[in-house]
Order: sequence, then structure tokens, then C-alpha cells
Amino acid sequence: MGYKYQIVFLGSINNIADEINTLFRERLKELNLKADFYQVINSSQVANEYKGNQPAFVLYFGNQDGNFEDVGIVQTLLNEGNIVLPIFYDSFKNEIPTVLSNQNGLKYEPQQQDKIVNLILESFGKLRNTRKVFISYKRDESSSVAIQLYEALEKNNFDVFLDTHSIKQGEPFQDELWHRMADCDVIVLLNTPKFLESEWCEKEIAEAGVKQIGVLQLVWPNNSLARMAEVCFPQQLLSVDFQEEIYNSKDTSKLTTSALNNIIQKVESIRARNLAARQDNLITEFLSIARKNGKAVTIQPERFITEELPKNKRRIFIPSVGIPQSTDYNQSSELKKEIKEYSVDEVYLIYDDVRIREKWLKHLEYLNAYLDVKTIKKQQFDLWLQKN
Repeated sequence: MGYKYQIVFLGSINNIADEINTLFRERLKELNLKADFYQVINSSQVANEYKGNQPAFVLYFGNQDGNFEDVGIVQTLLNEGNIVLPIFYDSFKNEIPTVLSNQNGLKYEPQQQDKIVNLILESFGKLRNTRKVFISYKRDESSSVAIQLYEALEKNNFDVFLDTHSIKQGEPFQDELWHRMADCDVIVLLNTPKFLESEWCEKEIAEAGVKQIGVLQLVWPNNSLARMAEVCFPQQLLSVDFQEEIYNSKDTSKLTTSALNNIIQKVESIRARNLAARQDNLITEFLSIARKNGKAVTIQPERFITEELPKNKRRIFIPSVGIPQSTDYNQSSELKKEIKEYSVDEVYLIYDDVRIREKWLKHLEYLNAYLDVKTIKKQQFDLWLQKN
């Protein structure tokens, strides 16, 4: 197999690298990606195994004694434009060599392993770079915890939707709320005692089901799990998960640091699994409709769909979870370079247009008129395939 994604481990490698590699392989299975397309390379293998014309993500493990290894290799990989993630334990300045002083490092903690693996997948375009979370809560029961979660998730590089913080004045509130939910990766639902009594909270649960968005349901102490049809990951909170065990105040209740870190770790993990499920749903529906219309379509190991055209040509269809962005267009265009055995004639992004605001749908239609990568709405799969 020629084309591969390369994960390079450098520096003071320890058992953490093995744990990250194991978790990475597990995530590939969850995303239905073939492990054969991914190669792990250490410093002794760089000279013979590393290929500069193929994508790479580099993890550099710092040294607490300041004994820096593989500095020359790091400089070479940086010069070739590779992403290098420095990992340190206490002090970036003391544990990471000067050549990486301009890189944004990550302080290692066990709960960061999911984040590290997701960063690798994002860099390869296997997870989208936008990291969007929607907080669903009842204002008069859990405002203080919702704001605490908003701040903690933002600090961990998530783009968080919280109604009191995220909708500009003058925007149509409900339209924007559904639009933002359609584009999120995970919903964090604060299941307080009267959550389901709120009309809007109940509607948000229903919308999550329609869009098949994974929900991390945080169940308050002495409260019961809310039944829901969509993918749900429940977590029962105890009184000890709250500072001073105060959990029934909308203004002063706060989660403990350990509970907060645990929630963030779960959001990282759920995000990848849910994106895979939503991508599979798009793929399955498109394949079914395409075959009904007599199209010769095949799902490829890298999770895009190909259709055979005359004269050894192909067109490809790439599932886009959430709302298509400019980066999706760019990555889809770049995919042509990876498919060397066939000539790619046309590239399309397929996406679910339910609850996306009309102004954004018009923007995508405008882009279709000018870019070589086009979009196809899920609601129009059948009509489009009949005409094309």
C-alpha cells in the first residue's frame, strides 16, 4: 500500500506513547477506518520509513531532566511543514527543546489521551477541525454549572454553544439555536429535576434525535435518567461531584475539578464516536438511494463514496457532518491528490440540511456556482441522483 498517514513518536518516549497508539487504533475501529492506512514511526525508523510527500503528525515527548533527544530530526520535520505537538509534564520551558519553543504544547495528564488522539485524527482530516458542543439546560435550575462547563470546554478548545452567551442580539433566537445544534458534535444535557418540564428543553431532546447527535446526559443527584431515542451516554452525578455538595442552586452550584475533568474527557471520546455514527448514516442513505437509481457506487476504506463513470473516470461523494465549511471544500479538493489510481472527474460533499438556516443554505448554493467541489443536500439525494 503506497499512501499512508504517518504518526511519528520522538523525544523521551515512554509507555504513554504505547497507550496513545493503542487508543488511536481503537478510535480507527470506531470510525471504520482501516489501520493499514496508518503507520507509526519512531526516531530509529525515520530515515528509512518516513516519507516527506505524505501527511505526518509528530508527537515530541519532553524530558524532565532537560536531556533532549531527536532535535535534528524535529528540525527537519518542521522544515517540511509537519505538525509537531510537544508534550510536557511540568514545565514546557525546561522539558522541551528550543527548536519547538514556538509550538503550542500540551501539558500531559491521563485524561488528555483522548484529546491527543483526536488532534491526530483532525490533522489528517478524519475528524473535522471544528469541535462544537451544545449545552442544553434549564436556566432556573443549573445556570451556574452551565456557565462553568462553558468556560471549561472553551478552555479545552471546544466551540461551545450556550444560549445566554452565543446568540447575537438581533438574530432570530430559535432559528439560530436549531442551526447551531445541527452543527454540533455533542450535546451536554444537564438533567436537573424539572428539566423535562421545560417546553424548549424537551424540544431540544427531540431535535437531537432527528439529527442523531450524541448526548452526554449529566443526571443530577436524586434524579432519574431521561429516556431518549437518540444516542445517549448517561452519567449519574453524586452530591460529592459538586463543590461543598451543593447541587440544587442555579446560582452557586459548581462541579468539582475532578468531575469537570471527567466530563471533558467523556465529551472528547463521545465526539469521535458520534461523528462516525452520523457519517455512517449519511453514507448508508446515499448508497441506498444511489443503488436504487442504478448507480455503480462503492464505499471506500477511507469513508468516501466513489461512482464509476465512462472512460475510467470517477466522481466521489464525501460525507460532511454538520454544516459544510470552507475547510471541507479544501480538504475535499485535496483528496484528488490522494487518489492516484483513478482520474477524479467530480467531487461532491453530501450533508444533512435539516434545521440549517436558509441564509447558510443560500450561501452554499452560491458556492456551488463557483467552486469545483459541489454540495448535495440529504433531502435532495433522490432527485439529484435521478437527474445526474
